[in-house]
Amino acid sequence: MSPAPTAGWLTWDPAPSSPTLALPPGAVDAHCHVFGPAERFPFAPERKYTPTDAGREQLAALRDHLGLARQVIVQATCHGSDNRALVDALDAADGRARGVATVRGDVTDRELADLDRVGVRGVRFNFVKRLVDAVPTDELAAVTERIAPLGWHVVVYFEAADLPDLEDFFGRLPVPVVVDHMGRPDVTRDPAGPEFDRFLRFVERHDLWVKVSCPERLSVTGPPAVDGEQHAYADVVPFARRVVAEVGDRVLWGTDWPHPNLTDHMPDDGLLVDHVRHVAPTPEDRQRLLVDNPMRLYWPEETQAAQKGRTP
Repeated sequence: MSPAPTAGWLTWDPAPSSPTLALPPGAVDAHCHVFGPAERFPFAPERKYTPTDAGREQLAALRDHLGLARQVIVQATCHGSDNRALVDALDAADGRARGVATVRGDVTDRELADLDRVGVRGVRFNFVKRLVDAVPTDELAAVTERIAPLGWHVVVYFEAADLPDLEDFFGRLPVPVVVDHMGRPDVTRDPAGPEFDRFLRFVERHDLWVKVSCPERLSVTGPPAVDGEQHAYADVVPFARRVVAEVGDRVLWGTDWPHPNLTDHMPDDGLLVDHVRHVAPTPEDRQRLLVDNPMRLYWPEETQAAQKGRTP
């Protein structure tokens, strides 16, 4: 029997709308999760929250409903470093998914090789203080030395206020770094102001990628992506659009399905796809954001083969 979800937290929408935005062929959801089912893949005892089950069958159905071609499944904190649910989803995806795992400093070379074979291409470390007991800098430094030969990258989740204490450390890592959710900027501030400018200059100086994901977590004034709203999260749009404009060759997008830890509203995933038109306003922007960039990072062998095929 699955444990009861955390009180007050909302369950994912089982019937999202169909997007009105025509996505480019090969579009990738570069940030989504699987949770359980807990009877097969128990949640970690040390977890800070308990989500509703959201397994690989539901995730694949969402991919097809939204008109996406591929997904990048990111290990979430509720499963800790037990990657079995992630591996199960990757095994079932028939090459249409890649993974970002959570590993500890004592991970073995055999375990890393097994994850690589199933499609894992990165590791995630959480620096959001309300979700972890300690800032994992020492462990991350050790792990990056182990994953560098595999060609993997690191995904980091932190809040904007903590960037000044972390940017030197992130900048020294010997692998590419992917920043979740634009580094969680304070969207009540000026998107052209010094705080967000510092973040973008930091990205430009290093091998960093940025996900323009989770507007539902960042927005203060909304409106939310529910009930057919086509202009959702207007306060987040200027920040995301600036990322796309200034670092457009290193930007990614994802749904964050099944949207854990939300208490205010549950976004309609079809409307989240439609929201992309505000963030990436031109077809060229959307091609980079949804296809070219995630393919280059997660399916580089296909990108390289296609480029060789075009070489005269």
